[in-house]
Formats: sequence, C-alpha cells, structure tokens
Amino acid sequence: MANMIPPVKKSLNGSIIIPSDKSVSHRAVMFASLAKGESVIHNFSRGADPISSMEICSALGADIKFSDSNTLIVNGKGLLSKPVNVLNCGNSGTTMRFMCGILAGQTFDSVLMGDESLSKRPMKRVIEPLTLMGANIISDNYHEPIKISGADLHGISYSSKISSAQVKSCLLLAGLNANGLTEYTEPSISRNHSELMLKYMNADIETFGTTNIIRKSVLEPQEIHVIGDISSAAYFIVAANILPNSDIIIRNVGLNATRTGIIDVIKAMGGNIEILDKKIVSNELVGDLRVRYSQLKACTIEGEIIPQLIDELPIISVLATQAEGQTIIKNAEDLKNKETNRITAMVTELKKVGADIVETEDGFIINGKTKLQGDAEINTYFDHRIAMSMYVAGLVCEKSILIKDFEWVNISFPEFEKLFNRLMQ
Repeated sequence: MANMIPPVKKSLNGSIIIPSDKSVSHRAVMFASLAKGESVIHNFSRGADPISSMEICSALGADIKFSDSNTLIVNGKGLLSKPVNVLNCGNSGTTMRFMCGILAGQTFDSVLMGDESLSKRPMKRVIEPLTLMGANIISDNYHEPIKISGADLHGISYSSKISSAQVKSCLLLAGLNANGLTEYTEPSISRNHSELMLKYMNADIETFGTTNIIRKSVLEPQEIHVIGDISSAAYFIVAANILPNSDIIIRNVGLNATRTGIIDVIKAMGGNIEILDKKIVSNELVGDLRVRYSQLKACTIEGEIIPQLIDELPIISVLATQAEGQTIIKNAEDLKNKETNRITAMVTELKKVGADIVETEDGFIINGKTKLQGDAEINTYFDHRIAMSMYVAGLVCEKSILIKDFEWVNISFPEFEKLFNRLMQ
C-alpha cells in the first residue's frame, strides 16, 4: 500500500494520547508469563511486534486473553511448556533476542524463526554470551532459524562491547533461570525497562551504574500499567517543532531517563518542549509534553546519549534538515543492524526530497535549514521507522511525496496517521 503525503499548509494543534510503549508491552507479557499467577496488563500495545511476543508466550503455555480492547490478563504457570510448533517472531528482533534468553534455560527444545527482514538481523550478540552460560544453541551462521535445546545454565560475568537493551535483557532473563550470579556490564546505560520491571516483579536484581547483577528468581504477578511510547511521541515532537504555529500536548508519555534523549536533543537545538504532570506508574516515570514550533539550531549528537535515542535517530535526521547550521550524528553504527541499514536508508530517501545530507561510517552530516522539495517516490525498506520519519518529512515538503509500503507503520504504531489527522483538523 502506497500513501500520498501532501505538504501541510497549516499548523498542528490540539492534544493526543500517545499509544502504549512497545518495549514495555513486550516485557510485560513475557515477564507475566514467567510468573506464577494472574497479572493484569493495562494499555498493552496492539502493534504487530508485541502481538508476536504475546502469541509466543501463549504457545509456551501461558493463559493469555484480552478482557477489553487493550487490557491483557496473563495467567502464568511459573513454568513454560514445550511448544507444538516453531515459534514465529514475525518482524520483532526484541521478541527473538529476549526469547533466546528465556528459552535457553528451559527443559525442552524449541525453534525461533522470523520474517524475511528479521532473518537478516544479527543474533551473534546474544548467542555468544548465552553459550558461555551453558546454552545449547544452533543457528544459521548466527541468524534464524535458531534451535535451542534446554540446558542447565550457570551465571557469568559479561562485559558487552555495545550498549544494547536487547542483549542486556536477554542475559538478565537467562540469569533468572541460571545457577549462581549473572553480572552484565555495558559501555553506557541502554534503556532500562527490563531492570525496572524485574524489580517491580520482585526479582533478585541490583544495578550499579552500567552493571546489573541478577540471581535465580521467581517472578511475582503484578498489575502493570504500560506507559505511552516516547519513540512514537518523537514523530509528533519533531513535526510540531518544524511546522510553523504548531502547539500540541502529548499525554501519557513515558519519561524513563534512558529513553528521553529525544527531549535532550530538542532542547539542545533550541526547541520548545515542556514536561507537565510527572508521576510514577508501575515503576516508570510518565508525564505530558507540550511542544511548540521553534527556530532550531544545529548541534552534534554523539557518545552516551546515542543508546537513549537509537530508535529516534531517523526522525532526528528529518528534524536536522530544518535546523540552521550543520548537525552531526556520530557513534550510531548500530543503526545498520535494525530492520534495515537506517543510515543508508534515511540518507537515500531524504536526498530524494532535497535534503543536504551525507552518510558517514557511524551516522550523518546534515546541513540546514533546507526547503525540502518533495515530488518523489519514497521507499520504506520494510521498516516502520523509515516510513514514519519520511511521512513527517513530507509534511514540510513543497510538493507531495508518495511513500511505498506505508502499511509497515502497523508494526509499531497502527494509529499513527489517524492521530496526525486529528491534529491537522
């Protein structure tokens, strides 16, 4: 399905409630399935990726059902059971990497597979440390299908060369079922939803800076309120900053300190963003954001902030086209290991609409402020974040753009276009 994006001749105004956080939804259904008893998950994401996690947990023996449109009831048995069929992770790298950690220490064999895009994503980063813990894993040169034979795991002390919440979570989940102590250290702090939720469900876990230590634990069922997704909010934050006379409020946004890099970047560029009504919900910080049109200035984005906004870098590259000066994004090599090579993809597609952008080995160099021309056919590379980022770019283009395969936004954000239309009325 292609989608024609005409330029917006008016501002964005009004308020929206941002959809539930995909990352937290993944964790909520997986962790609840490992617990013994009933957990209630409010505001569960209906995105395709969390649904993949839910369906796999169900295939592993958890009793899962929706009590209404977005409230999930999970009855975990404390023990998982051998699946009848291959476990299909769909497009979700989070599902596959987390499940590697969960399944490695079980008493049965299982096989994980995914779609064409997921089959290209690297799994060596989780298979290698799991093998050090005693896991028995066979893969196709560290790609799916991944065959996991149940094994007795033992704790290890592991220092990762990359900051990755997926790798960290995989090892922590394996550590839940491993003998002894599992210690994981990363170069800088990646998103910490797993640590917070494991603590919320009474796992024996401690955090010291960039190091997490976990011991074998039995999770306790809980009532979990899933926060709004700041990665989804990022598209509206950027759009309101670059469309003149815009003034919007985005409600129920997760403000976890390991995820708010987009807010820090907006402020560094002189953007107008205000945090309202902060509170703690299910061990996560949440609040509302007021965002208004701004005269933006370029900046350099690098170092420890990169893991805090790795998913937002494609839309930040769009933001940078509308900032005065040269914006440089460094240390973002892991963008090459997403659903597609997001560095090459964003450079290719933004150039089509007239952006002054150059690809580097680990990011972008963007010169602004640029009047984007549009009048182009955009590829999405089967990547939801490329599709949504180029949609926002299309709003400030002089002429319309056509985005091919736009339905990939449903992977994480089925309500995306509806919410934009509401603000443009």
